[in-house]
Amino acid sequence: MRATSRHVILNVNDHSHVVEVNPDTPLLYVLRNDLGLNGPKFGCGLGECGACTVLVDGLPARSCVVPVKGIGTRRVTTLEGLGTSESPGLVQQAFIDQQAAQCGYCLNGMIMATQALLLRNPSPSEADIRQALQYHLCRCGTHMEILAAVRCAAERCGGCAP
Repeated sequence: MRATSRHVILNVNDHSHVVEVNPDTPLLYVLRNDLGLNGPKFGCGLGECGACTVLVDGLPARSCVVPVKGIGTRRVTTLEGLGTSESPGLVQQAFIDQQAAQCGYCLNGMIMATQALLLRNPSPSEADIRQALQYHLCRCGTHMEILAAVRCAAERCGGCAP
């Protein structure tokens, strides 16, 4: 038996949103199609590439495989919730300064994974950084710049949580 659409309340980027959606709908679809948040990207659709990563209560989650019904009252943060083009967040600014993008498709996942890493470990080692990013796929070859951006963000943070 298929679930029908119903009103769901989501806390996204510190704002409450009411959407009418099938509870089995992937969070990614609601974020992009209903809320107009295009930071998270549709990549593989299997939760393996990382392009759709968001934070759920500060932890990275692959929004393409998380159904809306799995969110409940938890806090969702997207790339847009970290900063704006006029005032980028600490991690976003580090990625800009280190020119850690080529095509940019993986960037959402890399930034969100970095944000989650720095929230739980404000002074990560190189091994910590590599482990946090190991399941995020980048096809363009900006791996060195991405690693530099994470180190830069950690240095700027100076042991703080971003």
